Amino acid sequence: MLGTIGNKWLDRLHQQLAKELKSNGWSQMEIAKATGSTQSTVSRQIMKAPQELGATADEITIDGWAQELAHSMAQMGNDTEVLRQRLIIEFQFSGNQNIRYDKTLTGMNLDEDQASRAILRRLEWATGRLDLNRIAAYMPAVGMNIAACTKHATRVEEVAAYPGRMTLVEGMLRRHETPMFGASNHLANLLMQVRKSDPSKTAILNLRPPTVGGMVDQGDLDYISYELDFELGTAPKGELVPHSGQLDIIIDEGAFGWEPSLYILGSSTMEVVERCHVIIDAMNTE
Repeated sequence: MLGTIGNKWLDRLHQQLAKELKSNGWSQMEIAKATGSTQSTVSRQIMKAPQELGATADEITIDGWAQELAHSMAQMGNDTEVLRQRLIIEFQFSGNQNIRYDKTLTGMNLDEDQASRAILRRLEWATGRLDLNRIAAYMPAVGMNIAACTKHATRVEEVAAYPGRMTLVEGMLRRHETPMFGASNHLANLLMQVRKSDPSKTAILNLRPPTVGGMVDQGDLDYISYELDFELGTAPKGELVPHSGQLDIIIDEGAFGWEPSLYILGSSTMEVVERCHVIIDAMNTE
């Protein structure tokens, strides 16, 4: 819901704001500086047709917001900069339930301890968003885990995960303890190997790969890689075969006494969970 609608709202707002500022005489470079974008992105925003929202009332709301914002920025001058943003979002659910968020974005970086605590919270948040109906058929025999680190991590000790493994018991995902740093040497080691060639990756999750006759279905994996435009790597017994550049999924075909594994990588824990669902859907439709 929010991922699709929210992104479309922001896309249209940025497009319309760029067009409004352009009509007020701002250059593309001035617009890019004020909005934290690039000149090429601003150029595309101005040239493209506005993002459709599927509801004209919503489009009018966004366009009015962009016009008002552009008018205020024009009055302040083209050297103005956004220093802080305050976002207020409210969701109304059936049963007369409401959730409201009122947050201020400061642009400040967290210190090391704050960043580490945030990783642990994100792991729990992301794990709670796993679709158990989807992953049931791909749950590894030894259980699954999800690990994450900050974008500056260089050592396995800086990777957080769940102690032990997560398993499905009577349709429920069982986790014996809360996530902690240094809890999964295997996933942490593989993630650190990946980051040497693709430092954008900060999270990893393991699944049982698609199989045919007890063997990894390489054709299925190639199809997924091609259809989803994911870069595929290999890691026999957890040792990544040398790779340069982007990595999105890794296959370990297994060996005697070593279970095959499919590893999904992402720039955040939520991206890993989303990719997990997308990949499973692709495997089920191939």
